[in-house]
Amino acid sequence: MKLSAHQQIFTLNVSMLICFAFENGLRLTFGEAYRTTEQQLLYVQSGKSQTMNSNHLRRLAVDFNVFKDGNLTYKWADLKPLGDYWETLHENNRWGGDWNKNDLKDGFIDTPHFEMNI
Repeated sequence: MKLSAHQQIFTLNVSMLICFAFENGLRLTFGEAYRTTEQQLLYVQSGKSQTMNSNHLRRLAVDFNVFKDGNLTYKWADLKPLGDYWETLHENNRWGGDWNKNDLKDGFIDTPHFEMNI
């Protein structure tokens, strides 16, 4: 499958995630989607990211600003329902709050991050 086909599926999944969030009382704004290699390098150097193989480079990842009751939140418990739903939409979808899908807050936690890993 071509990258563009994966990107189209990812985009459809993102639209469903946004609808799910709104239906469940959360409001979203976009944080970041596409990144250049240069930007990714800066994030790795600063510790904001741990890899130069980010799905943001392939337009297969998005970071959201999540609002609950009008307040910005990145709390794991607040975003876990989004992460759980996201992972039901496609077998390759991963949520940054639970990279290894073990339902634990362990490792590098990036709760506003949603990606399709191909």
